[in-house]
Amino acid sequence: MAAKKLLIVESPAKADTIKKYLGKDYTVIASMGHIIDLPKSQLGVDVEHEFEPKYITIRGKGPLLASLKKEAKKADTVYLATDPDREGEAISWHLANALNIDINSKCRVTFNEITKSAVKEAVKVPRGIDMDLVDAQQTRRILDRIVGYKISPILWEKVKKGLSAGRVQSVAVRLICDREEEIENFVPEEYWSIDAVMTDTKTGKAFEAKYFGEGDKERKLTSGDEAREIAALIKSSVPVVKSVKNGSQTRKPQPPFTTSTMQQDASRKLNFQAAKTMQVAQTLYEGVNLGGKIGTIGLITYMRTDSLRIADDAKREAVQFLEKEYGSEYVTPRNYKTKKSAQDAHEAIRPTSINLRPADIQSKLTNDQYKLYKLIWERFAASQMANAEYNTVTASIDAGGHTLRASGSNVKFKGYTAVYVEGSDTKEKKAKMLPKLDMGQTLGIKEIEPNQHFTQPPARFSDATLIRELEENGIGRPSTYAPTISTIVSRGYVVRNKKQLIPTELGKITTDIMKNNFKDIVDVEFTADMEAELDKVEEGKLDRIHVLEEFYPPFEKNLEEAQENIAKIKIKDEESDVVCEKCGRKMVYKIAKTGKFLACPGYPECKNTKSIRVGTGAQCPKCGGEILVRKTRRGKLYYACEHLPKCDFMIWDEPVKDEKCPECGGLLLKKNGKKILCQNENCNYERKVERSK
Repeated sequence: MAAKKLLIVESPAKADTIKKYLGKDYTVIASMGHIIDLPKSQLGVDVEHEFEPKYITIRGKGPLLASLKKEAKKADTVYLATDPDREGEAISWHLANALNIDINSKCRVTFNEITKSAVKEAVKVPRGIDMDLVDAQQTRRILDRIVGYKISPILWEKVKKGLSAGRVQSVAVRLICDREEEIENFVPEEYWSIDAVMTDTKTGKAFEAKYFGEGDKERKLTSGDEAREIAALIKSSVPVVKSVKNGSQTRKPQPPFTTSTMQQDASRKLNFQAAKTMQVAQTLYEGVNLGGKIGTIGLITYMRTDSLRIADDAKREAVQFLEKEYGSEYVTPRNYKTKKSAQDAHEAIRPTSINLRPADIQSKLTNDQYKLYKLIWERFAASQMANAEYNTVTASIDAGGHTLRASGSNVKFKGYTAVYVEGSDTKEKKAKMLPKLDMGQTLGIKEIEPNQHFTQPPARFSDATLIRELEENGIGRPSTYAPTISTIVSRGYVVRNKKQLIPTELGKITTDIMKNNFKDIVDVEFTADMEAELDKVEEGKLDRIHVLEEFYPPFEKNLEEAQENIAKIKIKDEESDVVCEKCGRKMVYKIAKTGKFLACPGYPECKNTKSIRVGTGAQCPKCGGEILVRKTRRGKLYYACEHLPKCDFMIWDEPVKDEKCPECGGLLLKKNGKKILCQNENCNYERKVERSK
């Protein structure tokens, strides 16, 4: 009889995928993330006895743990295959202790990608629990718990119930508040440009040129009178080409994605918030059923990484594929250097097989999965391709002693841009090639116009730019960027306006309190140093107790001083124009984890609350009421009748406003932003969404 083996992973989706690879000798079950953690009701850390954590079984997880123990008893061998990072190592450690598994035995299995070959190879080489990784996770968890549970009650007492402080989240809010202060204090300065449209007298072709200065000396224009006077002089002159410089330029491809760069590019190109990017990436990593011979397979490598390393096998496969698809001249195998502070346990984010082209498997993916997989696939493919090459030309033009300059470029060789072009946080104007100009030739002036400008304040942070700022400053790690942004928005410290992250009054007040009383906690350099110390704990170079003992005494002193020094602050709730139907007061906006809602300011005498009404303009097909936009507890949008619960009409797809189905008169729905179809199951009406030009 074959030995029975139990393999424990974190999620059911991953368990389903792996089960298909390992066969009947293996039972594969999910722990559903952490089973054991610090208690929510108390600090759970003994600060007087070497910061000993008090771990308990998470509420509601008792039956699951009992089930895992039962399965473990039936098995001859138990493998712990949680995620291959600090958090995953800690979950495996907790499971090993709960299931009476020797942490030094070969019980731990890790894989960077969920493919049949990777999983089967991984179970052949199990190892013991890496206690350095576990200690790094425990230190972070204890630090975060101490900061959150010690500062938050002071904020509740002095400012507002429900506020929270956090080691990384407080720094993120500070960065956003500091940027807002820069914007508010910014004094714009006036400057002028002179833009001309010149014509090549030989061919009649027009091209753009910009004012540079007098002769070879650059001149800044600070007033309209000055700019208009020079523009008039240029207009009355006969422009002559003074010099033409032809050259070339090359552009290298970017490395494959890390967690940070994936979140940034998905924000710029796909308009995904960081949390959404990680949710979609998780499904691609855990496995998608492609049907046929391939079956279920993880499509990307592990998505929490700051390494740029690529496995040799993956690189070889990419080179073979690209040579076949584009030709050898398009291929340049590359290694990318990972920065010193990165954790190099994992590869960069890449497709598990470059042969699984996005277009070939699109029908098996959701719209969001396809978009993100395509982005990851293209970035990885481009990373192993040749440089893009451009022809460039710069012309210097003399016009009555004043100099204008014109430049242009065109593509000489596409290289990696045949597959992928990087996203940017600023709009770049596409350069065009100039007509062929000769030194000494005269030019015509079609248009010349002085233009007023003002210097601009720094831009507000978006998800992409905040993640880049956090990463560049060494704050947080790949796993923390998305939850940090979600937390500061859900707690009401920051609001989103389109892509911009803007601090609220609450965020500003809380940041001021933190800066004045807990300056280390919101200090960028201090937080980055703490991250570096956690990395040293992971590497076995620093003892976790030492890190906590260095941190706690000055922090405890700050707590005592803050309790005495912080004055009570009353934050006035924003008033709405909605009248409470129970007592007649004007309702105010409040913030919960699920977002904003309306509440009566007469609490506790009047406890009336209501959700904020966001209409769609579409009519409920059951009762004729308006269909409203609503959110689940996890923040997912759905659409329901305004008369809920009396009318139970509810849909996940966005209804179309002011239009009925032309065939049956039913409700029309927008599906994935791509097509419009009738909600009536018996009607086959469907059309594509027209793109606005």
